[in-house]
Amino acid sequence: MSSPTFLKNLAKHVTDTVRHAVISHHKRSGAVLFSDTTLRDGEQMPGATLEPFEKLRIAKALQDAGVHSLDAGFPASSEADVAAIRMMIGVITRPVLTALCRTLRSDVDAADRALHGNPVHKRGVSLFCGTSPLHREHKLNKSRTEILKIIEDTVGYAAEKFRIVAFSPEDASRTEVDFLCECYRLAISCGATTIGFPDTVGLLTPEKARTFIKAIQDNVPNLDRALLAVHFHNDLGLAVANTLACIQEGANVVQCTVNGIGERAGNASLEEVVMALAMHPDQYKRSFKVDTTKLVPLCHLVAELTGIMIPRMKPIGGTNIFATEAGIHQDGLLKNPDTYLPFRPEKVGGAGIQLVLGRHSGRKAVAHRLQALNLSADDHVVLKIIDLIKQLPKGAVVDDARLRQLAASVNA
Repeated sequence: MSSPTFLKNLAKHVTDTVRHAVISHHKRSGAVLFSDTTLRDGEQMPGATLEPFEKLRIAKALQDAGVHSLDAGFPASSEADVAAIRMMIGVITRPVLTALCRTLRSDVDAADRALHGNPVHKRGVSLFCGTSPLHREHKLNKSRTEILKIIEDTVGYAAEKFRIVAFSPEDASRTEVDFLCECYRLAISCGATTIGFPDTVGLLTPEKARTFIKAIQDNVPNLDRALLAVHFHNDLGLAVANTLACIQEGANVVQCTVNGIGERAGNASLEEVVMALAMHPDQYKRSFKVDTTKLVPLCHLVAELTGIMIPRMKPIGGTNIFATEAGIHQDGLLKNPDTYLPFRPEKVGGAGIQLVLGRHSGRKAVAHRLQALNLSADDHVVLKIIDLIKQLPKGAVVDDARLRQLAASVNA
């Protein structure tokens, strides 16, 4: 009869073998895995609080869009987060559900309870611990040695309860490179299956982000046993650029939020990173499984439920993206939409091109709209209407009702 110790060691060996096989598969595929953190980091944005049932609606939309994993919440910090995660069990079946944890055993236990019932290959934890001199001295009052001991204890403990364990050194971009890599080496040896590189305060440039990724790849020899994830904040407006730079350097997982919502200036925007990869396959040469036609509806859903409206000029989801008032652009779009668009609305699930009538509009757009309304569109009428539009006060909207009025006045 086998001893309990033998059986325990055998089970650990099998688990480690499965973990390594999955990681090797993802790395060989070259695919970019999208890990969405809208429901956790995004919700931390002031004013963006979500109720559990609202989180479930967004989670369903993210699942339909094809994200690989969902950062579903922080169980130890909020009963509402626990409730939201519990609602997802059995409903969100395709993405991996992960829970955020401090490097505390009690946080890991809270995550274990919240994710109870989810299949072992679809549940995970993301541990974080401050590693920069600023965090060690002013936040944690811990030495390097003490930080390493905390990582060893908690990552090892998490690996006993979860097959999927991520570890991120908080404020990694201000951590000494030698210590950063030491933390990663230790975390992987203790069972971390993903190591994250978070630019917590959003200070990096693409060039410096790539330098960090190269250093990690060069100085973490056991990186073959873990995926490399990146997480960028947008304080300098470079979160998407930094994310793409790291993808090009070989990062396996990217953390993003819908509409780029999040702390301070927000996070890397999921829809922007996806479309950059979709539009430049020759440059990035990386596949992904997010369905681009789901992006605009997803953006609008998150805006609706969080109450954080999308800026008009926001890439992908903004109302101006497929709208123009300029006559030259309107003429080109009527002849061929590709003349003044990087991609067509249907590629991202947009409603369509909007030719806005206003002071800058030309004859073609006015005539096009008149014809759609079954109104006279001869040159005399069109030119008169354009003249009347230019006399309207600033901010006046030329909708179909207004256009009918102007046409009636011209034909009176």
